[in-house]
Amino acid sequence: MKFKDYQFKPEINEALLELGFDEPTEVQEYFIPKIRKGKSVIGQSQTGTGKTHTFLLPLFQNLDVSAQEVQVVITAPSRELANQINQAAEQLARFTHVKVGCYVGGTDKKRQIEKLHHQQPQVVIGTPGRVLDLIKENALKVHTAFAFVVDEADMTLDLGFLGEVDAIAGRLPHLKQMLVFSATIPEKLRPFLRKYMDQPVVGDIQPKQVISPHIENVLISTKGRQRNQLIYQLLTMGNPYLAIVFANTKERADEINHYLKNQGLKVALIHGGIAPRERRRVMKQIQNLDYQYVVATDLAARGIDIEGVSLVINDEIPNNLEFFIHRVGRTGRNQMPGTAITLYGPDDDNQIAAIENLGIKFEPKTIKNGELVDTFDRNRRQKRVASQQKLDPNMIGMVKKKKKKVKPGYKKKIKQNIAEDRRQKRRAAEKMANRQRRKAKKQQYQ
Repeated sequence: MKFKDYQFKPEINEALLELGFDEPTEVQEYFIPKIRKGKSVIGQSQTGTGKTHTFLLPLFQNLDVSAQEVQVVITAPSRELANQINQAAEQLARFTHVKVGCYVGGTDKKRQIEKLHHQQPQVVIGTPGRVLDLIKENALKVHTAFAFVVDEADMTLDLGFLGEVDAIAGRLPHLKQMLVFSATIPEKLRPFLRKYMDQPVVGDIQPKQVISPHIENVLISTKGRQRNQLIYQLLTMGNPYLAIVFANTKERADEINHYLKNQGLKVALIHGGIAPRERRRVMKQIQNLDYQYVVATDLAARGIDIEGVSLVINDEIPNNLEFFIHRVGRTGRNQMPGTAITLYGPDDDNQIAAIENLGIKFEPKTIKNGELVDTFDRNRRQKRVASQQKLDPNMIGMVKKKKKKVKPGYKKKIKQNIAEDRRQKRRAAEKMANRQRRKAKKQQYQ
C-alpha cells in the first residue's frame, strides 16, 4: 500500500512528498479509509505509530476550503502535543491553503480573541481549557464543525481535562464524526465515548514488534558505578546526533542536568517544573539543533516530538512500564538506526523481567576501553530472579517427595498443589503490579 493509492488531492500528495512519506503505517492503513468515509473511530495505538497524520490527512481531504468557518476541532492534553499537531497541520496547510488556528494556555488570549473576531480558522487545534475559554468568550465559533478529534484521550482523562472536552463536544450541534486516539482506553473514559459515539469503528492497532527493529536495546548494570559519571561516559564516548536522557523525577532531571553542565556539555532541560515560555524557547532551540543533549522527564516521552534522536538513555526504569516503550520509541524512527540504553541496579530485576514479558529483548553490555561490549551479567541476573521465584518450603518438600515412587493419585495431588501455589503467587504479583501502576499514575506528570 502506498499513499498515492488513497487518491488524495494533488496538494496533499505534494505535502506528503515534501515529508518523504511513501508508505502508510499500520495505524494509517487501517483508519485513513474509514475516516475518509466519515466514520467515527476509536484508535488505540502506541506513540510513534503515525496517529497525527492518521486523522489529519483524511480530514484535510474532506474539508471545504471555500467555507470560511470552523470545520474541524482537535484537542490535545498538553501544550507540547497541541503544538506538535499544529506543526503537522501547518505543513499540510501550506499546500492546501487551509486556515489553521492553534490555541493553548500560556499564550496571549486577548490577541487571539481579537484575531478571531476578524477571521475564523477552518481547523482548530488546542488544549481543552483554552479552546473552551475562547468558545465561552463567544470568540471561537465551533458550532459549524463536522469533526471532533480527541488526541491522547487517556492522558486527557489523567490530567483532569475530560470535563472541558465534554463541554466542547456539547457545543458541536452539527458533529457527524468523532475521532478518539489513545494509547489505552481506561474504563472511566467509556461513559464519555458512549455519550457521543454511535457504533464507532474500534481498532487496537499494535505494531508487530513492540519497539522498532532498528533500535539497539541495551541493558547496563550500575553495580559499583556512579550513575552520573556513567551517563556522561555514554553520552561522550560516541557522537550521537541527538541524545535524550530520561529521569523519573524533576529533581533527578535537575541533578543530571547540573552534573553534565559541570562537565562542559551544553544540555537542554525539559520537565513540568519549567515555565511554559521557557519550555517553548528550549524546544525551538532543540528543533534548530542548538543542543546535542537533552535531559527530560516523561513529559517529553508523550508530549513532545523531537526528530533525529539517535540515542536514548534511561537513568532509571520508569515507574509506569508503559513509559519505557514511549521513551525508547523516541529513537529508531523512519527506519533510521537508534540506540536505547537502560541503566539498572540490583533492585530492578522484577521490573526488567516485566519489560521482557512485554516481548522486549535486551542486549546486556558493559563499557570496556571506551566501547560497549557484550557481557554475561545478564545471565547472572536471570539466575537471581529464578532463585527469588523458588517454591515455598512446604512445596519444595512435596517436589522432593514427587521424585520418589508414589501412588498415581498422590502425584496428581502434588501437581495440583504446585499449580495452586503458582496461581496464588501470580495473583499476588498482579495485585502488586496494579498498586504500582496506580501509584505511578499519580507521579508520572510531575
